[in-house]
Order: sequence, then C-alpha cells, then structure tokens
Amino acid sequence: MFRFLGRLLLLGVLLVLIVGAVAAWLVYTPYGPSTETFVQIAPGSRTAAIATQLEQQGILRSKYAFLALRALGGTLHPGEYRFDHPIPPTEVYRRIAHGDIYTVALVVPEGYNLFDIAAAAEAAQIAPRADLLAAARSRTDLIRDLAPHAPSLEGFLFPATYRFPRHVSPELVLTAMIRRFRQSAAVLGLQGDALPTVTMASLVEKEVAVAAERPLVAGVFTNRLAKGMPLETDPAVIYAALLEGRYRGTIYRSDLESPSPYNTYRHAGLPPGPICNPGMAALRAALHPQQTDYLYFVADANGHTRFSADLKQHNQQVSDYRNALHP
Repeated sequence: MFRFLGRLLLLGVLLVLIVGAVAAWLVYTPYGPSTETFVQIAPGSRTAAIATQLEQQGILRSKYAFLALRALGGTLHPGEYRFDHPIPPTEVYRRIAHGDIYTVALVVPEGYNLFDIAAAAEAAQIAPRADLLAAARSRTDLIRDLAPHAPSLEGFLFPATYRFPRHVSPELVLTAMIRRFRQSAAVLGLQGDALPTVTMASLVEKEVAVAAERPLVAGVFTNRLAKGMPLETDPAVIYAALLEGRYRGTIYRSDLESPSPYNTYRHAGLPPGPICNPGMAALRAALHPQQTDYLYFVADANGHTRFSADLKQHNQQVSDYRNALHP
C-alpha cells in the first residue's frame, strides 16, 4: 500500500514538474514573427480577447501563456503595438502593460507651413494630408484665446520633433503642436493677440536663415509698416500662390499682380496671417525688432543679408548680388 502511494506521489511530482517545465517553456521561450507585424488592441478589450488576438496574429505560441501572466497584474493598454522579432511572452505582456505603443516621428523644422506639415504627417502614416489641412483651417477655435481672428492654425504649430501613433485624428496632432506653441509663448512673454507678432515672425523666419540677422529683418519690416510702405516680401507671395494651388516653383509676374491679401507687393501692412510656423528665434526677433533706419535688405552671395536705408544703396546691393551669381 505504501509502495503504491509512494509511486503515486512520485508520479504526481513528475507531472507537476512536467507541467511547470511546459509552462516555463511557453512563458519564457521567444516566439513571434520575424517580419514587422502590427497588432491593434481596441479600447475595452478583455485579457482573454487580447490573448486570443495575439495568438491569431502569430505573436504568441499559445494564448494561455499570456493568460498565466495576468497574475502579474497591471492595466493592459489599448493601442497599436509593433513586433518584428521573436520575444518571450513575458516581454509581450510587459509592453502592453506599460503601454509601449508604436509611435512614429513627425519632424517639423522651423519655417514649415501647413502644406509641409500635412505632407510629412501623411508620409509618416500619422494622418491624411487632406484631413489635416482641413482641420487646420476649420479648428481655429483651438487658438481663439491666442488669436481671435486667425484665418487658420498656420503659425501656431510649433516646430519640434513629435511622436504620434499611426492613424490618429488630425486634432490630436494639431493640439500637441499648439500645446508646444503655448509653452514657448509663455517663455517669451507673448501676451494679448498673438496674430500680428506670429505673422511678423513667420515673415522673418522665411526671409533669413542667420539667427543674428533676424532682429534686423524684423526692424526693417517694422520701419516699413510705420511708413506705410508695402513689405514686398517674396515668401508671402509664394504662400498666396500655395493657398490658391497655383505655385509653380518660382515667382511669375502674375503672382506679383495677384489680388491675394497675402501679396505684400500690392497690399501694405501685414498679410492676414502667418505664412509658416516660426521658431523661437524668429518669434523673439518679432517681439524685439532691432531699431535702425534700414528700409531694405537683400541676400548676398554668402547667404548673409545686406541692409540699406535708401533705395539707391539697396539697388546697388541687388546689382552686386546678381553680378556675384552671374559673373
């Protein structure tokens, strides 16, 4: 009798060891795809449904390994997860419990306009270009406290590198950029209606690349505005053509004669809104333009800017620039 019980006990121990070994093998042995695979976990998904989905998509060898790990606790987060090589179920569980959802970078350099941002967002599979453009034009309520009369969100989408999940709403993308703008505006002390300052900063951003020259360019624009002179800035003319879908890569006479309010050759004063999204240096220059008697500027052959107070000197500098390009 005791011999039988001993054998039964030994058999039970062996069975437990075998089950434990199988369970450990299932939980700790790497498994999964060798090529990029995305798993979209819907909000409200239960653990059993998540485990089944992971098994069906080839992320887990067995859903029971994932279910066993539920004893570790934690909240399983919805979102898109990326798997591209075999990993243990413990790592799969850790990713989902930590909410390590897949994101892609959206790089917005200083001077990008809405069209640039929308194209970059579409290329990164974050949001369709047309949807983001439409939202940027219609959701001006997002900046109503900053710029009550802004024609779009142009200028308020702060240049930075962002990370977003794929296929998100345009509003999520735009809100994140506006949040960064608000943070930067607070640092700069930008108060009241920000539209004129941001519009000025956008012109400065597009006109000059050398940070030290930006306050001087802002000063030229300020002087011309004070005298009622048109700003005559080419980037605004290009933006007018972009808005009307007729920009052909260069400025033509028809562009300079366009009735668009963004045509700063025909209309004095600032354009109706920004023409791009300026960075900190351009915003700071717009807030603190350098006081000079300059009314004109032109680029030189070395990429710097030459300033002048009268038209005669300006014309000479333009001639020098052309001669340097075509000796």
